[in-house]
Amino acid sequence: MTPISAISSYHAHIYFNGPEQRAAALALRERIAERFAVQLGRVHEALVGPHARPMYQVAFSTGLFSHFVPWLMLNRQDLAVLVHPDTGHARGDHLRHALWLGETLPILHADMLPEDGGLDAPPVANTTPSLEP
Repeated sequence: MTPISAISSYHAHIYFNGPEQRAAALALRERIAERFAVQLGRVHEALVGPHARPMYQVAFSTGLFSHFVPWLMLNRQDLAVLVHPDTGHARGDHLRHALWLGETLPILHADMLPEDGGLDAPPVANTTPSLEP
């Protein structure tokens, strides 16, 4: 059994496919930045790492999970979203400990994800929320 305390933070990967979904994903990114103190990763227009579609990452603290994930469930604009913990075991975090909102996408090259590795540093917010979540 892995204790919950093994989770240092979380990532949400917001995927898009085509111009309409890209526009929806970027609009969602703006709404996230307005409402939550998260760390927004850059927008990847091409496939990167194990991800099967263009996407961007949102890193967030364990304390935000109970507000951010339900908000994302209701406001994801029909985009596919992968939410996973950061426990220092990237393969397990992406494959076994993840949850999907909307369409479930394949994880590519899962064998290239390290099973053991250093924990990501806790996210440092790079947004200044102006609205209540």
